[in-house]
Amino acid sequence: MNDWTLDPAHDRDLLGIERHRSLVRENGLASSVLRFVMWSLLRPALNIWHRPRINGREHLPKSRPFILVSNHTSHLDGILLASLLPTSWRDHVFPVAASDTFFEKRSAAAFAARFLNALAIRRRGAHNHDLEEMRKRLTRDKEVFIIFPEGTRSRTGEMSAFRSGIGRLVAKTSVPVVPCYLEGCFRAWPPGRHFSKPLSVGISIGPPMTFEDCSDDRAGWDSIAKRLQAAVVDLAAC
Repeated sequence: MNDWTLDPAHDRDLLGIERHRSLVRENGLASSVLRFVMWSLLRPALNIWHRPRINGREHLPKSRPFILVSNHTSHLDGILLASLLPTSWRDHVFPVAASDTFFEKRSAAAFAARFLNALAIRRRGAHNHDLEEMRKRLTRDKEVFIIFPEGTRSRTGEMSAFRSGIGRLVAKTSVPVVPCYLEGCFRAWPPGRHFSKPLSVGISIGPPMTFEDCSDDRAGWDSIAKRLQAAVVDLAAC
């Protein structure tokens, strides 16, 4: 028989918006139920409204942890990628979102944390401690992260260079990173619009990549970002 140990919640001393913003936030029963209801309704709505065309679904890992990375043109992107994953994983799938967009106001932060299960990260100048906490959570708790390495939505629909933060998360680890390309999201829901248009979108999923061979330093991080960007560009060309 295993010894019983007390493991207090990592966010037990945090309240309100600070808890929503925390990278050590834990999920309670109420949030889990809300998320289940949301995804039970949202998946059929996405299928009707956007009729997603999915290529390469067989490349999605069958077990956690892993990371999905993609181009980023719309608020629709994270929702579409999360919809690919089992509802039973709803408390383990974390879209990584800009803290200055989704976590500035109490109501927006509560929605992002409770319904979307988003993790807040600084868009610019993320602290080493923040990235290390995310890396620890990814590997220790076997989570799934959805990350947009460009750092912000494109205002033109064109893809920008991937930043090195993704490399800092996975260098010298065996965590799979799955490149994805989203097509049509910019037309369906571009920045500045309040609601999406009923247009079909496409999701292309590539084979998982691992980066155990990459050095955990600036050169390694930059190399990972470039390799992942090249994989997404290849998917766009298919």
